[in-house]
Amino acid sequence: MRILVLGGTRFVGHAIVEDALRSGAEVTLFGRGRTGPGLFPRLTRLLGDRDTDDYAALRDGTWDAVVDVSGYVPRHVAGAMDALQDRVGRYLFISSHAVYRRTGVGPGSDEDTPLRPQVRDTEERDDDTYGPLKVACENDVVSRYGSRATIVRPGKVAGPHDPSDAFTYWVRRASHGGPVALPADPVQPVQIIDSRDLAHLVVRLLADERPGVFNAVGPAEPTTLGALIETCARVAGTEIEIVPVPPDAAPPLFPLVRPNWPTQQRSSARARAAGMPATPLEVTAADVLTWDRDRGQPPLRAGFSPTEERALLTQQGR
Repeated sequence: MRILVLGGTRFVGHAIVEDALRSGAEVTLFGRGRTGPGLFPRLTRLLGDRDTDDYAALRDGTWDAVVDVSGYVPRHVAGAMDALQDRVGRYLFISSHAVYRRTGVGPGSDEDTPLRPQVRDTEERDDDTYGPLKVACENDVVSRYGSRATIVRPGKVAGPHDPSDAFTYWVRRASHGGPVALPADPVQPVQIIDSRDLAHLVVRLLADERPGVFNAVGPAEPTTLGALIETCARVAGTEIEIVPVPPDAAPPLFPLVRPNWPTQQRSSARARAAGMPATPLEVTAADVLTWDRDRGQPPLRAGFSPTEERALLTQQGR
């Protein structure tokens, strides 16, 4: 199978390319060439820039499928589709759970959950527009490719090379042991998907030429935020004590903390039936810990700094 990946050298795309290569696929990368320039040296790299509508490198060539990892606004998707026309068999678009409405949703919601209204009049991406822009992108892909369109909606993705620090924060923090400040209820449900499970799902959907929409969520078994942190500590061989601290002491979008619990309880049944594997949370945590240590544990952009956490724990008498 010949696969064109729009992106493919950062996190999710990196995992998809690795899985595709293991499957024996012939992979071509399209991007600016700025991220991971040393990755995949044997692959064909086509240089272009979606932000400046530079798709000249895609004027020639045919592929069985394209995986769009880097489409965030309708202009990105339209530019790629216009350049590729019918020289690709299937268009698989990596979307997001941010497309779903946030109210009136209960636990176990599936891919038929109502979507937020699409947005097309801005390219500014924030909490209010990111999901609606993805909705517009999805609509355009399905409108152009019909039964040759596949949409994958990941939840929070975790694994080595994660640039967000969300899961990495808890892996690293638990590895240090001792009292752990948590600005949330420890029984909050939490869903993460191992990047390699997501990647395998994508490659399997392409191999099976399967259309439709798929929620890529994990882990294998339902868990809570408190249990996730304890799992990270167990993997690291440390002892921790979870200490709840006031939620208002933390910045918005604190790692894995979400006030809307049903959005962390979505159904993965359709993706599992399509072949998405289920990496145990312990394995994901162990692999992220190893990766984080190998890269020298640079400062994280998410969560409490050690100084902030010590101050909060002192206020709680710890």
